[in-house]
Order: sequence, then C-alpha cells, then structure tokens
Amino acid sequence: MPIHIIFDIDDTLYPSSEFASQARRNAVNAMITMGLDADPDQLLAELGGIIRRKGSNYEHHFDDLCRKRGIREPSRFVSAAIASYHDTKTSIQPFPTVPLTLLRLKEAGFRLHIATNGIAVKQWDKLIRLRIPLYFDNVFVSGEMGREKDTGFFRSVLKTLKAKPKDCVMVGDREDTDILPAKSAGIRTIRVMGGKHGKGGKIASKADISIPDISALPSALRALELF
Repeated sequence: MPIHIIFDIDDTLYPSSEFASQARRNAVNAMITMGLDADPDQLLAELGGIIRRKGSNYEHHFDDLCRKRGIREPSRFVSAAIASYHDTKTSIQPFPTVPLTLLRLKEAGFRLHIATNGIAVKQWDKLIRLRIPLYFDNVFVSGEMGREKDTGFFRSVLKTLKAKPKDCVMVGDREDTDILPAKSAGIRTIRVMGGKHGKGGKIASKADISIPDISALPSALRALELF
C-alpha cells in the first residue's frame, strides 16, 4: 500500500505570515499614495484589527477601513489597496527546500496531498503561484469539504484516499488545526516548527516528530520507518 503524506500550505510550504505582513503594508502605502492622509503604521494597525475581527477570508477589509475613517468616496483607495495587495502575490516563493523535497518524495513513491483551511480558489491560487500544484494528487480545502480541519475532516480525507490511518502522515505547522485533529483520526503527524506558530521550536508539541523545516522531512519519515 502507498504511504500518503498530507501537507498544510500556510507557513508549512511557504512563509505566508511574512507575505501577509508585507502585502498589508504595501496596500496601506498604496492608499496613502492615492492621497489618503494617514500615518501608515496607524493605518496598518487599524487594518490588523479589522482582519482579526472579520477573519482573513473576509472580502471587504479595505472597505471597512475606509468606513472606519469616514471616507465618503473610498473607491480609489480600496482599488489601490487591492491592486497592491495582489501585486505582492507575484513575489511569493516556497521555502527554499520545498520543491526538491517534494520531488524526492514523489520519486520515492509517496503519494502527496494538501489539507488546508480556507477558500478553494484562494488556496489553489497559492499553489499555482508557488509552482508546486502538480506534485499533489489531491487538494482538500475546508471551503469545499464543508468543515474546518477537525477530526471529521481528516476522516473524510482517509475515506477519499481509501487509506488506513497508519499509512498516512500529516505535516503542518499548527498544533490546533494540523496535529491534534489528524492524531485524533489516527494519522501520524510531523510538525514543522520554523514558522510563527512553532516559535522557533521552543514550544512543546504532541506530534509524533517535530522538525525545523521541510528539508528534515525525509529523516523524520525514516524515523517513523516509512522511508
């Protein structure tokens, strides 16, 4: 039976937190360039508050920001912010060791998949811009699955793959959405500790193995006697 490796995307395959921070700063700078009289750091703080309240997949962050500031004709500012935000996407790259690691795993006969929270179109957009979608046999997105990544989500993944839990490994950076729900479904887990959720590997994890970055994944699979 093949071994299935299931990957998270954000802060696992690419530095999404760094991208989001830069994209938001570029967006508020674009609003100021269009004539908005505001301090960029204050504007960024207000935007951050809206994102925390409404969630990252909310589609009207910049509209709300303009509304909060009492701007009566916000279209040019909102358009500038959105354009700049999306322009930032052209620069996103996977973590340096990701493409070669994925290639080696494919060549070794592993079946690779994605399991991610979010909106399907947005998550596919990331994979395409990262130039890695063809490495994956399946992409499981919460927006299409009808539920966030919980135990039931991973049981549905197992059913679709027609795989036993012992033949699957979940690789992700978050304890709450990657490690714990996958483990509760019986799937073995590897936590990537390099991103903001791993805090440089200084926090405890219930994952079977923790690694500093994706380059250590083959060694972790050997430790689990899967490679």
